[in-house]
Amino acid sequence: MDEVLNSIKTRRSIRKYKSDMIPQEILDKIIEAGTYAASARGCQNTIIIQVTNKVLRDEIVKMNCKIGGWNDGFDPFYGAPAMLIVLAKKDWANRVYDGSLVMGNLMLAAHELGIGSCWIHRAKEEFETEWGKQLLLSLGIDEEYEGIGHCALGYVDGEYPTAPARKENRVFYVK
Repeated sequence: MDEVLNSIKTRRSIRKYKSDMIPQEILDKIIEAGTYAASARGCQNTIIIQVTNKVLRDEIVKMNCKIGGWNDGFDPFYGAPAMLIVLAKKDWANRVYDGSLVMGNLMLAAHELGIGSCWIHRAKEEFETEWGKQLLLSLGIDEEYEGIGHCALGYVDGEYPTAPARKENRVFYVK
């Protein structure tokens, strides 16, 4: 338990990455951790899309910038060379919760494997566009999915951040 708790305590969001690509074997381990996330009624209604293709990665960056209202040239993925996009079946009532658990597993597994990560928003909006729907169809995904989040992944460029002190009065006990 100490190892798991230590990983939880020391994982931080990374906002500066080296351009070095992560080996597929490491990405596969991170993805495997995501597939073992808890899900409502054990239904496993989430999917993960790995993006390491630079052309597609850059298209996603542009789409994310457009949705976020940023100018071209800004990278909301902070230079991360890889991303894992988590989506969940749109008609599944627990889609956001299940997808969030997948994202948490991905980020913790990445940290354990020496890979930095950051949850990047706007996946929901991306996959509501015609562009997003066409991307899913191009991958053979014809069911309706809602984007939950992007897990930006890469090797940390610079110092690894330390955890800030925990705020007080966040836990209450009823005995």
